[in-house]
Amino acid sequence: MHVPDGFINAPTSAVTAVVAAGAIAVSLRGARRELDERTAPLAGLVAAFIFAVQMLNFPVAAGTSGHLLGGALAAILVGPCTGVLCVSVVLLMQGILFADGGLTALGVNITDMAIVTTVVSYALFRALVKVLPRGRRSVTVASFVAALVSVPAAAVAFTVIYAIGGTTDVSIGKVATAMIGVHVLIGIGEAVITALTVGAVIAVRPDLVHGARGLEQRLKLRVNGELVDAPSAPAAAAPVAARTSRRTLWVSGLVTSLVLAGFVSYYASSSPDGLEKVAADHGIDRKAEQHTNADSPLADYGVKDVQDARLSGGLAGVIGVGVTVVAGSAVFWTLRRRRAADDVSPASTTGTTVENV
Repeated sequence: MHVPDGFINAPTSAVTAVVAAGAIAVSLRGARRELDERTAPLAGLVAAFIFAVQMLNFPVAAGTSGHLLGGALAAILVGPCTGVLCVSVVLLMQGILFADGGLTALGVNITDMAIVTTVVSYALFRALVKVLPRGRRSVTVASFVAALVSVPAAAVAFTVIYAIGGTTDVSIGKVATAMIGVHVLIGIGEAVITALTVGAVIAVRPDLVHGARGLEQRLKLRVNGELVDAPSAPAAAAPVAARTSRRTLWVSGLVTSLVLAGFVSYYASSSPDGLEKVAADHGIDRKAEQHTNADSPLADYGVKDVQDARLSGGLAGVIGVGVTVVAGSAVFWTLRRRRAADDVSPASTTGTTVENV
């Protein structure tokens, strides 16, 4: 669903850029509350994982493919504000380094793929976990449904943006029908990937999954014939329940991302994705413009001057994962340090005195 330059006119692109900038500013403040010393490294890894999985286009219909958008996955794992930043980092890296998604359309892409998917999916996810039985299985089920809905929601958002500022004269009804129809199918793939990933992380480190916080089943004790909640375990005992250390999880996630982007991506579907197919079929792409960075050494996810297609794509994928995890980790560690600085700022200790008794 990466919108190229030329699909949306300049005024509408400018408005979406303002919307995206405002959302990122709000997310930067919100992420400082969501991130701590445990989850800050995971957020950078989530961005890199989304980048890697987005290279794995899967077939969904005749001549059409789809790929992960990642908003639901990021929001559930690291929080909605941090999730917006994760997907935005990915889109920025793709646009600058790989000529994927127009630079003038960056505001459109962030609004559509980062903001809409994250807000819609996380709101639905929270609603579902409130009504489903408390437990890990419910988190996985809610993740599946939230991710499934987030993709057609993004398709609806693109249709609205196109209705306002599309550069070609195409029936909005036809655009809506085609976009929503194909992206419902893509949403199934998104839901499967999201549920499997959330389920895998929650199985080994439920304490690191933002969406699973506070959903643990309380142990019941029978006292005088009645069931009552058992006392909470001491905070210091919580890490004992973890099956995998944070470092092991991070390294495993990074290796998985490198393998997916560097090797598995070669076998991804070469069919156009949902937006590309709809644009070609209905003439939306008639005024598409060449990407500003079309001559980038990594354009189209290949390394320039490397003739072997498998090696070229694999190297590009590995470079992309590396750059994304470094950029994402730098952003999230900076936010984490800012939060730590705020927690010990002089203002927070004003009025505090020590008295001898």
